[in-house]
Amino acid sequence: MRRDPRDHPARAAGCARPTTPGTTQCGPVPSAADSGPGRSARPSTARGPARKHRRARACVRERPAGPHARRRARRCEGARPRYKPWVPRSSVVIVSPSLADANNGNWQTARRWAQLLRREHAVRIVTRWPDEHAPRDHAMLALHAFRSAPSIQAWSAARGSQRLAVVLTGTDLYGEFADRPETAHSLSLATRLVTLQDQAFAALPPALRAKAAVVYQSTTARRALAKSPRQLRAVAVGHLRPVKDPATLFAAAGLLADREDIELLHVGEAAGEWEQQARGVMAACPRYRWLGPLPHARARDLIQRAHVLVHASVAEGGAHVVMEAVRSGTPVLASRIDGNVGMLGAGYGGYFPAGDPHALAALLIRCRTEQKQAPASGLLARLRAQCDARAPLFDPEAERRALLNLVHDLLTPP
Repeated sequence: MRRDPRDHPARAAGCARPTTPGTTQCGPVPSAADSGPGRSARPSTARGPARKHRRARACVRERPAGPHARRRARRCEGARPRYKPWVPRSSVVIVSPSLADANNGNWQTARRWAQLLRREHAVRIVTRWPDEHAPRDHAMLALHAFRSAPSIQAWSAARGSQRLAVVLTGTDLYGEFADRPETAHSLSLATRLVTLQDQAFAALPPALRAKAAVVYQSTTARRALAKSPRQLRAVAVGHLRPVKDPATLFAAAGLLADREDIELLHVGEAAGEWEQQARGVMAACPRYRWLGPLPHARARDLIQRAHVLVHASVAEGGAHVVMEAVRSGTPVLASRIDGNVGMLGAGYGGYFPAGDPHALAALLIRCRTEQKQAPASGLLARLRAQCDARAPLFDPEAERRALLNLVHDLLTPP
């Protein structure tokens, strides 16, 4: 009489054949001693995920002979738990003096950093810390040493000077807040200091440079567009306020008033005296146009379509629009200040002295002249090649890696 193979203990356990007495490829054969009172020593033949997982825990890696046994062994080896264990993520709070309604550089940086970090960390953006969610926060990234000073001091009082990174802006380093005691106190409390360009180290006190690191800002790359050879279009993007030095652009527009082949577009919010001056320049210089504030996407489109970006600031920590121009294939004419040199490089050929409208006008005229005479080898072409060489610094993946390294350093015990 043929014996039912299911009666064999090795088959009942889901294996092909026994090896040594009392064992199978899937583990020892249960005995009566292993069973509780009133229980059968025969393994359960119930099907479903529970049985599959028991086999996965019991199976060994030795491959039995025979095609059916190999298939059964592969099923054992391929068994996986149905659910992954839940692992809590660290919470990072970004303190920004400005939110979306301001649409300025601080907000753009805060929003972008939150997007880059959310894959690995829980991230939120606030203007002031602490709030009702403060107990959940594990690390703080504070934008602007002076304007975020109350939040920086509150974090230090509650958590000590640990897991706190302070991001230095242009006004913290070079502008009106550089010598304020609140700024110096924020720098002393920080675990790490973050600059947005590599020339900022020289502006830090020597004792603080060891805890500083550079995180270059980033943006997506845009295809360089073919530009019309009939004129030179220059665009300036930035709210009209003293640190952006719109007066230099106004004066340069006046010097170019008789040039019909050079157009100046000016994007940015203005109020009071600055608005009156912008309207006055438009009336006197037909080729200058102040467009007012525009959505970020529209401003980026103008940068992409321009022949050159003009950035005349007298103080910058690392201008977002400079990086956007570089990633859009648009050369930059920039004031020679640390914030611009740290992004474009010391050997860049498109600098003019800060506050010098004559030098800016001369550069624009040279760009236009060589655009007509030697478009493939003129100043615009050379500046674009230099910008293309700097573009990888501003790649989003490079910024993401730098941010993850920063947060990892903050969360790692000293």
